[in-house]
Amino acid sequence: MINVTQTFLPPIQEFEKILKRAWDKKWVTNRGELLLELESKLADYLKISNFFITTNGTLPIQIALKTLDVTKEVITTPFSYVATTSAIVWENCKPVFVDIEKDSLTIDPTKIEAAITKNTQAILATHVFGNPCDVEAIEEIAKKYNLKVIYDAAHCFAVNYKGKSIFSYGDISTTSFHATKLFHTGEGGAIFVPNNNLYKKCFYQHNFGHNGPLNFHGLGINAKASEMQAAVGLSVLPYMNKVIEKRKMLTEQYENLLENNKNITFLNFRELTEKNYSYMPVIFKNEKLLDKTLEVLAELKIYPRRYFYPSLNTLPYLKEQVNMPISEAISSKILCLPLYYELEKQQVAKICNIINTI
Repeated sequence: MINVTQTFLPPIQEFEKILKRAWDKKWVTNRGELLLELESKLADYLKISNFFITTNGTLPIQIALKTLDVTKEVITTPFSYVATTSAIVWENCKPVFVDIEKDSLTIDPTKIEAAITKNTQAILATHVFGNPCDVEAIEEIAKKYNLKVIYDAAHCFAVNYKGKSIFSYGDISTTSFHATKLFHTGEGGAIFVPNNNLYKKCFYQHNFGHNGPLNFHGLGINAKASEMQAAVGLSVLPYMNKVIEKRKMLTEQYENLLENNKNITFLNFRELTEKNYSYMPVIFKNEKLLDKTLEVLAELKIYPRRYFYPSLNTLPYLKEQVNMPISEAISSKILCLPLYYELEKQQVAKICNIINTI
């Protein structure tokens, strides 16, 4: 069976050796030495500071909205994982959708201003499959209208744009370290906050608002990661360069074998982006071809994923339904093909041969 992804796991002995340190100290949460070590090593690897690890990738979005005092309308993308929209709704804010660019699949900045009202407080945009948004255009709009900018960078581990980490853009960026991600801690995530004062506020809010063991800065929530999660991250991180190199090779093989197929197109990455090869999305000419491809591949126990589907503006719990023609069209015909470290070249060749035959 070939799934769309497979969690990378190092030899279990390496994980156990790291975890034993927490076991021996009997310190398994509340920012123990493993978590602090992982944050330090990630800071070196990513060349970025002012961040901390969280227990998942969704709570950072909620913390970002809360910390930035966003209570009303949030301009966002309909083409993302459901957590982007659900976090907005969960925080009792209103998502206001703006359609995407048909080539980059990120939010279209030329359509943002038309969606701004007196109640607009923030822009929450997603770097899709590690492809950066037009951050310069978004920043210009945000400054003009005094809006906060949050980036959902769940797919962006090790992505650099114009020579620096994509996590350094916006007021706050968030990411996911879920088991399906390039780098993972089983479950997990992180929040990146360039401004020192804002960083401190986010930090205490992720730990119940604590200011020491007995005092409180203010309102907070529990988003702390455990030493078990940190041990996974510390055992995975040394393999990242090797993992990315293998995925790069497989991605290039996919592109070479599918480039002459007139029924599919590839995601157009923004110039000056250093990619992380976290996903292999292809856009079919129509949904009928996608469905046929899924059917044939499933018969051979090959399972790509319709990602992202459906377009988030169609979620049933939204009070208002709006049309997002580009996002709806793309979501109906985009497919992420299998891509993971242990996938072999002959398996990629087999998948491409099936797609080209169809």
